[in-house]
Amino acid sequence: MANSTSDSLDLYAKVEDLLGVKEVAPNLYAHYLLFLNAIDFNTLLDVGCGSGDFLRQIQGALEIPEVKGIDLSPLMVSKTLEQGYDAECVDLCDLDGHYDVLTAVFDMVNYLDKTQLAQFLGCVKEHLNEGGYFLCDINTLYGFENVAVGSYIVDDEERFLTVDSDFEEGEYSAEFTLFEKEGSSFKKSQETIRQYYHSLDEIVMLSGLELVQSDDVNLYDFDEADKLFLVLKKG
Repeated sequence: MANSTSDSLDLYAKVEDLLGVKEVAPNLYAHYLLFLNAIDFNTLLDVGCGSGDFLRQIQGALEIPEVKGIDLSPLMVSKTLEQGYDAECVDLCDLDGHYDVLTAVFDMVNYLDKTQLAQFLGCVKEHLNEGGYFLCDINTLYGFENVAVGSYIVDDEERFLTVDSDFEEGEYSAEFTLFEKEGSSFKKSQETIRQYYHSLDEIVMLSGLELVQSDDVNLYDFDEADKLFLVLKKG
């Protein structure tokens, strides 16, 4: 179902710390935490769990009886397991079990094209318990056009990364070129990561869930919100 290959997801996993994601993530996690702190639930599944940072933050604050993460990147899953959380490299649609809460954090939903989005949201509904909640965030049009687009170069002592990105007709593409130090030379790897713009109305309609909450999120101090935080409910 996922559009990005495991190779491109693994490349992203290698450079995530260079992209400033970890610095702004707590501001986004706060929206999830505030909502989850206000409801009663026992089980949570984080879809696209990445390195497990979200699970660590949420579990540290709420002590949920059962949490699990899934991701299509084997490297990401191994990092979540290292943090001590149950994690599996599996597509949501192939997973067994039902949960009180499903989360898809840091524009995970934007990695799906329109066809994949419809399938994914159908599987979200299928895996939610009656009365359960789906929490996610999506990039706004402003976020794609004004925050994500452009060229980016960053390095540390072991890695040199360039990102060239563009946004046209609802599709965002970013070419990642990574040079990793190996002895006295550098190993080059290159992948293109794509995201897709989805409106709030599309997500509500395709999910078949009830919209409970929609909040503007401004992570990068621009004039307008670059994300929307959404809460949808089953039944």
